Amino acid sequence: MNKFFTLPLFLIFLQALPLSANEGAGLTSCAMVPHWSPQAQFAGYYVAAEKNIYRKHGIDMVILKGGPDCSAPEYLKDGLVDFAVLWLTTAIRQYEAVGGLVNLSQVVPRSSMMLVAKKSSNIRTPSEMNGKKVGLWSGDLAVPPRAFFSEYGLQVREIPQAYTVNLFLRGGVDVASAMWYNEYHTILNTGINPDELDIFPLWKYGQNFPEDGLYMLETEYKKNPELAAAFARASFEGWDYAFSHPDEALDIVIRYMREAKISANRTHQKWMLARMQDLIMSDGRMPGSTRLKKFGFDTVADFLLNSGLIAEKPDYAEFTGEINAGK
Repeated sequence: MNKFFTLPLFLIFLQALPLSANEGAGLTSCAMVPHWSPQAQFAGYYVAAEKNIYRKHGIDMVILKGGPDCSAPEYLKDGLVDFAVLWLTTAIRQYEAVGGLVNLSQVVPRSSMMLVAKKSSNIRTPSEMNGKKVGLWSGDLAVPPRAFFSEYGLQVREIPQAYTVNLFLRGGVDVASAMWYNEYHTILNTGINPDELDIFPLWKYGQNFPEDGLYMLETEYKKNPELAAAFARASFEGWDYAFSHPDEALDIVIRYMREAKISANRTHQKWMLARMQDLIMSDGRMPGSTRLKKFGFDTVADFLLNSGLIAEKPDYAEFTGEINAGK
């Protein structure tokens, strides 16, 4: 497998590499893995593979199945994949363990996580969560809510939350963790109206942790910057196509889900794809720059450091490839 590049040169190569650079040349075999199971959260990558967008940019791409049994950082470290989609929280926490990671592009630049309570629980403000039972996912998904609790000086009763909202629906917790594009819609689909809920989008409460980004190993990114730029460019081309052709994109996503033996609800996946469009195209168009902002990096890294979840904060320039760019 060939290896690659990072974000500071991302826009340079987007603009400088002609589309014909890889056309007519042999395809480079690559593999990538999302950090979770197939769903519309990753539609752009599936579309780029299925519509031969990666091939147009010189890449013969295989997308491996992510999910709870797959450690995307370990796949990178072990050379099983060339690229991975990771949360920023995960990438920073795993930075030392895998020997360094480089953020190629910050696809989702802000938090889409929220805490959800039923109005019947009388939780209208953060302070009213104090002492309440709050459902939290394990691992890195628990980091943003804990940052929220720390910010507001809350002592809550943390209850392990599975990958369903059943505990919340049955009253087992007062507050549930939810992603805007996923569990929040699942709750609404059970017949609960939005006006029956109080929601706390973490980004509105000062915990704006960037989420999905494109990553590669730091030791590898310098070897082939052109290939990495082509990968990033093709990925965003896939997202652009998916948003412009949502029905076709959903067909592709659902095929990946069924091949992975995952139950597929088209209505729910349609909601997810629309919310991903809101997150990625916040100003109504594909972003002109996907560079990880230093403020977002510092927000996550400083909380992890101050919480003892990392021993040392990565250098922003190294994490985004500035120091090694072009070498």
